[in-house]
Amino acid sequence: MTEYDEYLLSPDRQLSDAEKELIWKKPSSHKVSEEERRICKEIKRNWHRGEMKIANILLEGDAGSGKTQLAKALSANFGLPYTKVTCFADMDKSDIIGAILPVVSSERLEKMDADDQSVLQALYDSDGFQSAVEVMMDVLGVTQEAAAQKMKQLLKKAAEHTEGEAVEYRFYPSEIVRAFQNGYLLEIQEPNVIRDAAVLMALNSALEPDGSINLPTEVIRRHPDFIAVITTNRSYAGARPLNEALRDRVQHSEKMDLPTKEVMIERARAKTGYANEQVLDVFAETIMILDKTARANAMKGVAGMRSYFYWVDAFAEGASSGIESLYHKVIYKITTDSEEIKILEDALKVHGLFEKIDEIEIEVKKNEF
Repeated sequence: MTEYDEYLLSPDRQLSDAEKELIWKKPSSHKVSEEERRICKEIKRNWHRGEMKIANILLEGDAGSGKTQLAKALSANFGLPYTKVTCFADMDKSDIIGAILPVVSSERLEKMDADDQSVLQALYDSDGFQSAVEVMMDVLGVTQEAAAQKMKQLLKKAAEHTEGEAVEYRFYPSEIVRAFQNGYLLEIQEPNVIRDAAVLMALNSALEPDGSINLPTEVIRRHPDFIAVITTNRSYAGARPLNEALRDRVQHSEKMDLPTKEVMIERARAKTGYANEQVLDVFAETIMILDKTARANAMKGVAGMRSYFYWVDAFAEGASSGIESLYHKVIYKITTDSEEIKILEDALKVHGLFEKIDEIEIEVKKNEF
């Protein structure tokens, strides 16, 4: 029994081997946060309390604040298969529900483009465990948005290749429907970029505690184990405030910021394998000052954990000096505007961080010889 077996929500539930593979496995670099403990306790405490059940979570914060990592950790703790959908501006209802495709005869299939042939054949051969978009992403090696656009083009082409003959149709559910119906933990990334109000209404419907989704083939009800984790960035180009109706369906929210310096250091040590406490400390302090300064001056970019990890790793591997890698791994990710860079540099100078970085680099080099 592990430390987090206490959070299993349905310990008697029988999952298939394929579903077990979807449960996230925590790497050694994963460090449990207060947010993770708090969410797990709240969900477990309310799981069998009817209308008080918590099954829709909102994680809102800057890029690199650990939202997706936390969503995956919840999959591991609850023993639920993890999957995700990344929203985009031009999503339509078929991206929420799924699509009906005609089955093209083998003779007509041979007359189609090679890419279209391979995608359709992969769809026909699929066992329904993957959504149609996932199948297309695997076959074509494209993003979710590109796969969704390809699906719409394929619907039109397939219809053209079935004119004048009796046609069999098959329904391919979306990833949202698959998670909703089968009781998975679904991460919904950036729903605040969606433009179409009808799409948002369909998504809102799926998030009702006792919700149902009207498919072309049937009406399906929300699986009792289905958990939706909405992750949104506070500073994301093209994003709008999260839809009020969507926010209203959330039963627990977390404001995701940089963790404490101690946690930052612990995670960086586990992630990179670099153990120099002084370097990790000064680099963490630098990230925190840059993050605070960027926010105070309404800069679009952020200094987050990802920047910290890559900066530590570049320094540890001797790829470049501490100051040089600071610019390429952190500052230029925040901004390349000269005036904004100067504001960041001034903040670091006030706290003596340029000197500290130089000093620890000299110390590290001394210890190497």
